[in-house]
Amino acid sequence: MSLSFLIKGQGVFLFKNKENYIKLIFCDKQEKNILKLVICDSVILYHDSKKYIDPKNKTGVVHSHGAYYWVSINAQTQQIYVGVGEPRLETVIYECKMEKTDKLFLESLSHIKYDEITTNIWKIFKDPITNAVPLLIKNTNELSMNDIANAKYIPKANLSLTSQKLYDCISGEKFILNDIDFPEFSQAIENSISTPGLWCNTKLLSKSKEFNPDKPNIKETYLRITLGENNGESPGIPYVMEIWPSNHYSPIHSHANSSAIIRVLYGSIHVRLYPFLCAEKDGIEPFGGTDFKENDITWLSPSLNQTHQLINNENKTCITIQCYMYEDDNKRHYDYFDYLDKDGYKKQYEPDSDMDFITFKELMKTEWSKVNK
Repeated sequence: MSLSFLIKGQGVFLFKNKENYIKLIFCDKQEKNILKLVICDSVILYHDSKKYIDPKNKTGVVHSHGAYYWVSINAQTQQIYVGVGEPRLETVIYECKMEKTDKLFLESLSHIKYDEITTNIWKIFKDPITNAVPLLIKNTNELSMNDIANAKYIPKANLSLTSQKLYDCISGEKFILNDIDFPEFSQAIENSISTPGLWCNTKLLSKSKEFNPDKPNIKETYLRITLGENNGESPGIPYVMEIWPSNHYSPIHSHANSSAIIRVLYGSIHVRLYPFLCAEKDGIEPFGGTDFKENDITWLSPSLNQTHQLINNENKTCITIQCYMYEDDNKRHYDYFDYLDKDGYKKQYEPDSDMDFITFKELMKTEWSKVNK
C-alpha cells in the first residue's frame, strides 16, 4: 500500500498496527531515495547503509490495548520523531537528528509504503511536530511577543475554525457565573451540594453508580447542567456547565474525536492527560498534568488533549463550561464518551443532562432564598 505526503519532506503520520513488527518505507516517487523505519523491541531508522539509533529509546511496539503510533518528519530541521498515542513531544519514544546535508534527501520524500494487512495509516497532517503544544488559549488583544516566543499560550487564531467558533461563544466578559441576575449563584450551588435534601446533594448521591454500577462511588460524580438543545453537531448537548464538588473526579475518558473549548467559571480543576485510552486494568501513566484556575480557557482537538481525567483537589467546588462540536470532516458523529471503569474495561457513556440551565438557576435561587430567610 502507498500513500502520498500532503507536502513533500514533511508531515505527521498516525497509524495503528496489528503485529509485533512494524515497517514503514518513506521514499520519493521513483523509490530511489528511501528512509526505512522499523519498530520491534525498539525503533531504528535506516538510510542507505546507515542505521540511526536513539540511545534514549527504550520502547518499541506497545502491546497495550488502544495504542497507536505516529511519525513526524521535518526536512527543514532534519528532525524525525516517533511516538505512541497523541502526536506531541510529550509522547515521543524515539528521536533522530539527521545531518544538514540530508535536507535535500528528506525534501524528496513524497510517499509512504506499508503493509495494509498489518498496518493502517488513518491520518496524515502536513505540519511536523516542533514545539510542545500550549494548553491555555489567549485572544489577539491578550497576546504579547513574549507569549509567542515562550510558546506559553496558543493563539485563538491557531485553533481550527470550529474551535474558534466555540471560543467566541464563551470567552466574553459577560459570560460569567455570578452575574447581575444572580450574584450569589456559586454560593447557592455550594450550599446545595453540602446540604442533605437539597437538589445538588441528592442528585450527586443518585449518580454514585453512574460509572461503576456494582461499586457505588460518590467521589466519581459530577453534575451536567446543559444550555440549549442537541442539534446534531456534537456528542450530546454542545454547551454543558459541569459542577465538580471538592475531591470529586471523573473516570479516565475520551471525547468522541470532537473539538472542545473549556473555561473555568469558578474554582480550579486539575487535569491529567493520557496518550490514549488504554482499556486494561493496569492502564498507562499520564504524560502530564496541569491546573486550570478561574477564567482559564483550554481546548481539545480530534487528535490532541482527547483523553484525560478531571480531579478537583481543592476545598471548594469547581464549575466549568464545556463546549463540544464535531469538525466539518467528521462523518461518523460518535455520540459517546468512552471511559474506563474500575476494572479497566472501556465503556460507553452517553453525555446526558442532569437539568436544563434555566431551570437549574431558578431552582438554586429558590433554595438560596430559603437559606436567607
